[in-house]
Amino acid sequence: MDAPTYWTARAMQEQGSRFFQALGVALEAADLGNRRTIYRTWPAECWDFYGRGRVLEAAGEH
Repeated sequence: MDAPTYWTARAMQEQGSRFFQALGVALEAADLGNRRTIYRTWPAECWDFYGRGRVLEAAGEH
């Protein structure tokens, strides 16, 4: 999995509501086509969690 997807999914799982926690698990497990579907369906939310994921990455959380 590429790094932006990993950190976006991790932020969803750690910081999201139950729905977004589950969506983060799905995003992490999804193939490319299904990831694109998730990104297209919830673009604003994915951008939000992408930004949160970049903060986690910069903080060096593992």
